[in-house]
Amino acid sequence: MLTALLLGTLGSLHCVGMCGPIVLALPQNKTNTVVQFLFSRLTYNSGRLVSYAILGVIFGSIGHLISLAGFQSLLSITLGVVVIATLFLPLDPLLNFVNQSSLWKKTIGALFRKKSYSALWAIGFLNGYLPCGLVYTALAGAAASGSALYGAGFMAVFGLGTIPALMIVAFLGKRLSWQGRKWIRKALPVAAFVLGVLLILRGLSLGIPYVSPDLQMHQTEQGLFIPHCQ
Repeated sequence: MLTALLLGTLGSLHCVGMCGPIVLALPQNKTNTVVQFLFSRLTYNSGRLVSYAILGVIFGSIGHLISLAGFQSLLSITLGVVVIATLFLPLDPLLNFVNQSSLWKKTIGALFRKKSYSALWAIGFLNGYLPCGLVYTALAGAAASGSALYGAGFMAVFGLGTIPALMIVAFLGKRLSWQGRKWIRKALPVAAFVLGVLLILRGLSLGIPYVSPDLQMHQTEQGLFIPHCQ
């Protein structure tokens, strides 16, 4: 879970660049007090957390099924390779395609015209499913957990790590400087690369505590390893 929190916290710098405009455009009443403003932004972020947790359940369940089949090591190595490979695959075209979708425009447009807490929550929930390399990286960690419960927890903690930076954006508004965006874009791939390497090391089962534990022994302890009958 510490990995998820660090990924979310460090990756939140990326969220500022990608989701900052959405946060600044969220509907609000001019008469809102500071407490109401804070609650409305937390409502938006709670929607994101729910969508992340749902994705965590799905990918954690897939990881669990693969673990039962005895391919947990292969899964971890594959995910590590995929995470590193995504560093070289631009996601902007996919994001632009979603943003230009007529269904997306109608749905998100209708929600932005409302000024209710339910609309803010729905915007956050939908935002959680937008194409994002950082989210995909986190999902790799959720799948590697090999559990629907841990997968949901991993993604929820990851989401929590992104909230502080987005709350700062919400409060500072247009006064926030974006000059550090170039540095942020350079720092994020480093974090993703480190996670990819850790997943590969985990899959190699080198017997190194926390970094590369013996997955077969772990499966035996959890009752997942079933020896072949002689």
